[in-house]
Amino acid sequence: MPTDKDRQPVNLDLFVGRDPLEPERQVLGPGAVLLREYAAERDGTLLAALDQVLQAVPLRRMSTPGGRPMSVATASCGTLGWVTDRRGYRYQGSDPASGRPWPPMPEAFAQLAADAAAEAGYPSFRPDSCLINRYAPGARMGLHQDRDERDMSHPIVSVSLGVPAVFLFGGLRRNERPQRVRLLHGDVVIWGGASRLRFHGVAPLKAACHPRLGRYRINLTLRRAG
Repeated sequence: MPTDKDRQPVNLDLFVGRDPLEPERQVLGPGAVLLREYAAERDGTLLAALDQVLQAVPLRRMSTPGGRPMSVATASCGTLGWVTDRRGYRYQGSDPASGRPWPPMPEAFAQLAADAAAEAGYPSFRPDSCLINRYAPGARMGLHQDRDERDMSHPIVSVSLGVPAVFLFGGLRRNERPQRVRLLHGDVVIWGGASRLRFHGVAPLKAACHPRLGRYRINLTLRRAG
């Protein structure tokens, strides 16, 4: 989480607000929905729960199977956590750095994910894994599919907190040109069904400052992994 140094000074000129003409709900594709500001009213509870998780398991930059460090810092909570190293991408029940089980998923995370999924047409979703990604300026996420989960019938729920980001939502082939979707604090994207295996990523984060999270963007990605 940001320190006082990260939070100050708050330059709101860099934090461009939402266009009031944008709809609260935007369909991105079959089974894929953006709910704007859906998590904004719960952000205090979410950030307090996040602080508790990160006291138990710190954010760190893992390496890809090819040995390159990721540009985002990650942590996990829940029954299963997502990891990457030279052995590949996978879920496992313990933190590879400490050997201890991941911290329990806060109920605030699980309930938000269940509510957002139901709003998007997935009424029975209950996550067992939450991947926490922290983006600093310049950090990015290349186009990829979420395919390490055991049951693809469950959707992905992605919660944006902090500075704005551009979400890249592509097609079922990597070479399809992705949509560029601007995400602000509190936005939630849910995708499943026919869109479950669409390629997606995040463009390099531009420098900005959020009143609560400083220069960072936090992304909570909630899944049913086991």
